[in-house]
Order: sequence, then C-alpha cells, then structure tokens
Amino acid sequence: MRYDLVIFDNDGVLVDSEPISNTILAAYLTELGHPTSYEESIRDYMGSAMHRIHELVQERSGQRLPEEFDDVFHGRVFAAFERELQPVPGVVQLLEKLAADEVPYCVASSGSHERIRVGHRKTGLDRWFDEGRVFSSQDVGRGKPAPDLFLYAAERMGVAPHRCVVVEDSPLGVRAANAAGMDVYGFTAMTPAAKLTGATQLFSELGELADLLV
Repeated sequence: MRYDLVIFDNDGVLVDSEPISNTILAAYLTELGHPTSYEESIRDYMGSAMHRIHELVQERSGQRLPEEFDDVFHGRVFAAFERELQPVPGVVQLLEKLAADEVPYCVASSGSHERIRVGHRKTGLDRWFDEGRVFSSQDVGRGKPAPDLFLYAAERMGVAPHRCVVVEDSPLGVRAANAAGMDVYGFTAMTPAAKLTGATQLFSELGELADLLV
C-alpha cells in the first residue's frame, strides 16, 4: 500500500446523494427568487460547504438567504434521503477490502455531521464509519477548497499529509487536496475528467480504486 490513510469525500463518493441534494437545492433557490438549474447547482455548489452557497448568492444578487435556509434545506434533503438514497455502487466491496487489508480510512465531508450520519444510516455505511473516522467542515473554520478539513482529518488520524490520498468527485475537493499536499484520485462518475484538473489519477468506478491504491 503506497498510502497510510485513505480519505473519502462523502457525497457522490460513498453515498449517491449529489443528484438528490442538487435537485432540491436548485428548486429551493429558485423558489426564493434566485433562479438556478440543476446543472448550475452541480457546477457551482457540488462539494461545497453551506457557507459557500450563502456567499455566492449574496455576491451575485446582493441579497442574503433567509435565516432558516439551512434548516429548511436540510429538512428537505434528509426526507428525500430516507426515500431515495443509495450507496454508490461498489463502495461496500471497497470498504470490505480496505478493512481486510487493514488500510486506515476515514471520511472528510463538506456536509454536516448530521447529514453524514443520516446518509450512512440509510445506506448501511454506518457500520464502516465510527465516530473516530468521520470529519465534517463543521470541525474546521473553512470548507473546501481550503485544505483545512483534509489536514484536520490527517492530524486526527495521526498520518502526515504526504502519506494520505483523498478520493474526491468535485473540483473544489481536488483543489483542497492539492492545497493540503495530498495525492487525490478523481472520481468521474458525475464530474467530467476535464473539470478534475490537478487529480493525481482519475477513475470512473469504485471497483477500480483498490487496484489504484496499491
């Protein structure tokens, strides 16, 4: 194994949540008077923490989102997760192999701890991620593309940044991993390869990842 720690993004890498959450986000922003298509939501917000949504909307419109925005959005997303969310194909087999090979891994997500846990419970991935393996942008001051979250996860897991590899599917996440001095494998299932500039390697199915890591 060439790495001492595998750091997974969550949304779109472990759980197939991006189509659900971006459909809801685009509709909610449009409802509030900020017309947004699904494609624009993917382009602008995929992989970002909630504060980035607030900042971009205010920058573009000069208007603040309502105070209840986060709570309403998360309520709608969590309800949809309970109805629809599935694990990304191949993720269970990958986690089984990492565990069998005793390869340390964790998740570092722009989403809140609650969002991570709701998704993991629904998909059964909670058995693979105890509290010591779960890190959120809530734990640090700045979300991706700042490196803070990945550096925090590496520190908590006791691994030097250059011995870590990040598995990401968003341009923001790739930038954050680069800034943290970590290798990053870009998952192209939803994101065109051309948008993951800076990735150490690219792959299109989780089944490919185990072989890339050795």
